[in-house]
Amino acid sequence: MRLTNVLFKKVKSKRIMVLLESVVSGHQYNAFRDRLAEKLEIIRFDPYIQQESLYRERKRIRSA
Repeated sequence: MRLTNVLFKKVKSKRIMVLLESVVSGHQYNAFRDRLAEKLEIIRFDPYIQQESLYRERKRIRSA
C-alpha cells in the first residue's frame, strides 16, 4: 500500500438521489438533486388521483 493511497479522501459526488412522496396519495418516485441544495418540493402529476399534487422529499437514497 502506497502512502498516496492513504492520504486521499473519498470523493463525494455533487448530486444525490432522493425519494419524493406525494402529500395526497403517498405515491413515490426517485429524483436527483445537488448535494448542497435545499430539500425538494415540486408539483407533479400523481397517477393515483389523476391530478397534479405536491411531492416532498422524504429521504436520501444514495449518492449519484
